[in-house]
Amino acid sequence: MKVFDAADIRNVALVGHSGAGKTQLAAALLYDTGATPRLGKVDEGTTVTDYDEEAIARKHTLSSSLAWFEFNKRKVNLIDTPGMGNFLSDARAALRVVEAAVVVVDGVSGVQVSTEQIWETADSLNLPRLIVVNRLDRERASLPRTLESLRQTLSRSAVAVQWPIGEEENFTGIVDLITMKAWTFAEDGSGKATEVPVPDSVRADADAARAILIEAVAETDETLMERFFDNGTLSQDDLSNGLSAAVRASHVFPVLCMSGLRNIGGPLLAEAITALVPSPAVRPFPGVAPDGTDANRAADPSAPLVVWVFKTIADQFAGRISLFRVISGTFKSDSTVQNVTRQAPERAGHLVALEGKTQAHVPEVHAGDLGAVAKLKDTHSGDILGDPKAGFTVHPLSFPEPVLSYAIVPKTRGDEDKISTSMHRLQDEDPSIGYTRDEQTHDLLLSGQGQMHIEVTVAKLRRRFGVEVELKPPHIPYRETIALPTEAHGRHKKQTGGHGQFGDCKIRVAPLPPGSGVEFEDDIFGGSIPRQFVPAVEKGVREACARGFLAGYPMVDLKVTVYDGSYHDVDSNEMSFKMAGRLAVRDAMTRAKPTLLEPVMAVEIYVPSDFAGDLMGDLNGRRGHIAGMDTRGANTVIRAHVPMSEMLTYEQTLTAATGGRGGYHMEFHHYAEVPSHLHARIIAASKAGRTTVATEDEG
Repeated sequence: MKVFDAADIRNVALVGHSGAGKTQLAAALLYDTGATPRLGKVDEGTTVTDYDEEAIARKHTLSSSLAWFEFNKRKVNLIDTPGMGNFLSDARAALRVVEAAVVVVDGVSGVQVSTEQIWETADSLNLPRLIVVNRLDRERASLPRTLESLRQTLSRSAVAVQWPIGEEENFTGIVDLITMKAWTFAEDGSGKATEVPVPDSVRADADAARAILIEAVAETDETLMERFFDNGTLSQDDLSNGLSAAVRASHVFPVLCMSGLRNIGGPLLAEAITALVPSPAVRPFPGVAPDGTDANRAADPSAPLVVWVFKTIADQFAGRISLFRVISGTFKSDSTVQNVTRQAPERAGHLVALEGKTQAHVPEVHAGDLGAVAKLKDTHSGDILGDPKAGFTVHPLSFPEPVLSYAIVPKTRGDEDKISTSMHRLQDEDPSIGYTRDEQTHDLLLSGQGQMHIEVTVAKLRRRFGVEVELKPPHIPYRETIALPTEAHGRHKKQTGGHGQFGDCKIRVAPLPPGSGVEFEDDIFGGSIPRQFVPAVEKGVREACARGFLAGYPMVDLKVTVYDGSYHDVDSNEMSFKMAGRLAVRDAMTRAKPTLLEPVMAVEIYVPSDFAGDLMGDLNGRRGHIAGMDTRGANTVIRAHVPMSEMLTYEQTLTAATGGRGGYHMEFHHYAEVPSHLHARIIAASKAGRTTVATEDEG
């Protein structure tokens, strides 16, 4: 396979809302440029980039995948990314390794929530963008309406560079507004284009759109603006060169037309990518210098080697496959490199270029190019490989904290170790997954970005590793505390033949501010309790607090002071005083007005503004407190504080209420007192759970 230098490489990520047709568009590009022998179809499960069984079954991209094609003697690396809100962290990671994003928007729905979110990420990276309005062959598809949605929601600098010939099912061709040439495409889906005169039916619209394009490009450069004022227009060369410069500077975002399913516009999109997207040779890679300051590194194949692993795939046959970008230097097959991040040597076997799951061996990968390597021993996503003396690292990948957890129970006894091994492999692939054992409830918790994320992870456990688990709603980590100060007495006395047991202590308990935990103070004077037994009292107090009083949840935010007691010269020992401490706490709880605390989450909800009112009403019904709201284009961001117990089924509600157009994120914020009318239900549920555990343990 040919090795490409940085000037001849274009790295792009296909991003946008789920259902906009990114994967079908990728299939069309690969077919039209000869990278694949036939046009894959999402509905048939035959696309190159959606090869995972779960993605095929759900007809949605669930993980970023890499493909490439050659066009105009240039190599285009294409990363097809997920558009569902649960999986956007993968798309954000992909944007870190490309020179441009191809933002795919549905010609009927226009800009949707995930598109806006991923656009904000591209903005933060100052990334050039091409916008493709896809599915223009569908009923109610409209380029003018979608353009208005783009300008209102994403950027006023979204400007058409193509115009469709025909509408909806009559969409058959495209006018290039730069050259004012027109093409129609074969009806058999072959992608074959035939140049035709610009039809009279679209001439006026195309001329008007071209005038807007010329003015938008002229405004990005003073010289071009002067020529525009002098001549009333721009020459062909000025328009082409000015547009390229404006795109690379993120001053203009060209809007193109396409139907991925009917394969209309693929060659023109490939032409735009190679012509307008900057190469790695002219866009240095951003990173961090040894002194911690921001730095850029040129894609020089002769410089010290710096390789960044941006994604890991957990393959059941090949093991761990690491996807990487060579930032500088030349990465060679069958070489030993240093994992700079973990300070460990790595033996790299065959380097490959990925076409979905198909691998083509390459002898070396030059700076600016993307590739993959299997079975690296200690390397994970985000690691740097290469020359430790290169003096360049990359800002770490960031992944959102999980927003939803479920308890998982193996269907087969003894499968816990297998679950743990498999989950760690899946976490390599998707660091936004959480897997822990709750110290309080002893649940095995699988955490993710939402219901779909968790269900997909469980499906991967089954398909890839043969591990069957059941999902159960997790136990909410309630806490207990007290409302009133009081004093209490604990005495443990037991007489048997020979030595008995005797411990006696008096304590004061008092509430503390939230977040204080449990404090213990020794206020013994005069030797009423010998010094060596005070730690035993503290141990008993802390054990009693850990076990709780009302419902078995840990007690927090209280101070316990031991101030008096008595002992027996023969019968007193550490065990006796530990028991006395426990009894004293239980005695105190009968008068200290114990109460339950629940975790409250800070929630941000992104929805089209039409749904904001209904959703705020729903949040109020979930005992939520609205903290604020902002308008972003056609969408509204609602901020609220809501009890965790009320958010366990929120994703289903949000999806149903908004038709899948809403998204949300939540993280722990604080603990708050549970309303008294809910105490009985929580206490009963907790006792039932403890009875079940006890029964299982006995079995």
